[in-house]
Amino acid sequence: MLDSLFLDIKSRDENDFMLAGTGRDQQHRINKFVRSDQICWLNQDVPATREYLDWIEQLRLRLNSELFLGLFDYECHYAVYPRGAFYKKHVDAFKGRASRVLTTILYLNPNWQPGNGGELHVYGEEEDMPFLKVEPTWGTMVMFLSEHFPHEVLPARAQRYSLTGWFRVNANLGENLDPPS
Repeated sequence: MLDSLFLDIKSRDENDFMLAGTGRDQQHRINKFVRSDQICWLNQDVPATREYLDWIEQLRLRLNSELFLGLFDYECHYAVYPRGAFYKKHVDAFKGRASRVLTTILYLNPNWQPGNGGELHVYGEEEDMPFLKVEPTWGTMVMFLSEHFPHEVLPARAQRYSLTGWFRVNANLGENLDPPS
């Protein structure tokens, strides 16, 4: 599966990718001082991504069964960090808005070397120093609660690839999704 995902991200046309921003809908902003990566939302019709999404669905069912998280949906994109690209310290969900619950990051960097930069630093809610530093090495997956763990991506010194996603819950009653997909 990893090989297929890597081949898929590498075979994408540069026009498939867009500058990443922050916020959703009317609050969406591009700010190169906050983040400078490029993203491409996954297409479920591609066999490589279909296999990954099937695996993620099994993980969702298991997490719900074992941890009673009520995970409802999953959204994800490829992220490419060209040389020098970064993402400053942030959280993936706003406090009190029950949409993104669990963040996943899968690294797709064969032969990643120490010194290539692009490390993920994860912080406690009120901490100034990271309690976890992750090299973006091939096949490593990181998961954490989206609104509780601030994190950042240090500047990459080599092109860095990942697949980033969020398990979501539906905070509304009835058939309305929170937020709509």
